[in-house]
Amino acid sequence: MISVMQYYVYFMVNQTNVALYIGVTNDLKKRVYEHKNKLVKGFTQKYDIYKLVYYEVFSDPENAILREKRLKGSSRARKNKLVESMNPKWSDLYDQI
Repeated sequence: MISVMQYYVYFMVNQTNVALYIGVTNDLKKRVYEHKNKLVKGFTQKYDIYKLVYYEVFSDPENAILREKRLKGSSRARKNKLVESMNPKWSDLYDQI
């Protein structure tokens, strides 16, 4: 059986939904676990970012990375609108992945 690799662009936030992190990975469950448990040094650890609020799935890394870069360059209002289109209550989606 051939396994199809998937890639994810994801948004994580802190408790107040103010600090927002955008990342890309090929293992969303593992990566979010690492953020939640502060195994990743840097921005997410510093700002206590632990809540997965949005993600998109891609079949190739190039498009996932391109999308991540575009999202990072977009306005916060656009990012908020994107989250609210999928997750209006900004709930943690970790248990759903």
